[in-house]
Amino acid sequence: MQVNKFLKKIKFGLHLDPKIERIKNHRKFIPSGSKAVLIIYADFELGWAWRYSKTAENGTEHANSLGLKERGNIPAILDACDEFGIPVTWATVGHLFLDSCSKRESIPHPNIKRLGHFDNPFWRYSEGDWFDADPCSDYKTSPGWYCPDLIDNIISRKAGHEIGCHTFSHIDCTDALCPPDVFDSEIAECRRLAHEKGVELKSFVHPAHTIGNLDGLIKHGFTSYRTDYDNILGYPEKYKNKLWQIKSTWEFVLFREWSRKYHIRRYIEILRRAIKNESVCVLWFHPSMDIEFFETVFPEVCKYILDNSRDLHITTAGAYTEFLENNGL
Repeated sequence: MQVNKFLKKIKFGLHLDPKIERIKNHRKFIPSGSKAVLIIYADFELGWAWRYSKTAENGTEHANSLGLKERGNIPAILDACDEFGIPVTWATVGHLFLDSCSKRESIPHPNIKRLGHFDNPFWRYSEGDWFDADPCSDYKTSPGWYCPDLIDNIISRKAGHEIGCHTFSHIDCTDALCPPDVFDSEIAECRRLAHEKGVELKSFVHPAHTIGNLDGLIKHGFTSYRTDYDNILGYPEKYKNKLWQIKSTWEFVLFREWSRKYHIRRYIEILRRAIKNESVCVLWFHPSMDIEFFETVFPEVCKYILDNSRDLHITTAGAYTEFLENNGL
């Protein structure tokens, strides 16, 4: 692992990562008066992302602990965003909208169609029901699995955040594993719950970047989805002339082998490269990271963003796709 992180430093220092995409007429993707576009996503999941993780024992217990950790981090993230005027696209698992849930005829969420058992590079779901970890309780009793209070907090903040979609229960969305009827049932429930809060879901992130069911996204009215095929400073592309692909540039991470100063310098350098190359820069993170990142690294990066806001067009995925459509792209 240490060798891998050393190689990451080398590739970064040689300007091999992130890759620079060069196309003709690239300026059409950048709003007038700016040199680059910046979109930041948070994959907002609480415990749902981790219950079938291959990297942890006691999946449900581990998932709940990360859900609680994420809950504790959100106020610091929102405060930093307010201080520096940074809007975030919160790719939100739909179950988090719920105040509570319960079983019907001994089954959690019987209206949601299930995936079959599967094994992918990230998760092993080999027995039981997909919703076995669901506490079927409420957000005060089981705060690692629901958070309507946090969603309300995000919506109310002055930074102008966007609530996006990350499926209802953090499923594998690949066409090989997720039939359209399963995908449709998940997304329909997300849209129903979001509508109750006055939220229209437009931006989508596939859990663990399990890209698939793109026609389903078009059917449900989404305008964009984020990919992570490579680390790219580039430009969006359109699927079937209806759905924008937003390409990831880098994930915010906290490596113990790297100093705080190096983390800050690295992320600021990515932004400098975006400005120099007139690119779309897409950064994303898991709010369940150690709080140290949000207290010591994130504010410094946000300060750089604010200080360079004349060159950086700071926006959400939904607002950016509106810009693209309004400009006939």
